Amino acid sequence: MSTVREMLVELTGTREFADVLGEDTDLSASGIDSGDLVRLVLLIEQHTGVEVTGKDMEGLTTLGDYERFVAERGGTSPGGS
Repeated sequence: MSTVREMLVELTGTREFADVLGEDTDLSASGIDSGDLVRLVLLIEQHTGVEVTGKDMEGLTTLGDYERFVAERGGTSPGGS
């Protein structure tokens, strides 16, 4: 399970939610609200040390976007922990 998927499990408390999301799933359309997205960003920053600015968040909509962002900034491979 990818780093961001693991954080979604931590955020939602359900592994099933994170397991059914595809790479191109728009997180907002999947039931994650803006408050949850902010909490996801905080988890990313806490767990990876990667800073996510408001400007960065404008370009992050899908699970794959978040995974690539973390991989590019944090050195973690997409799909890897």
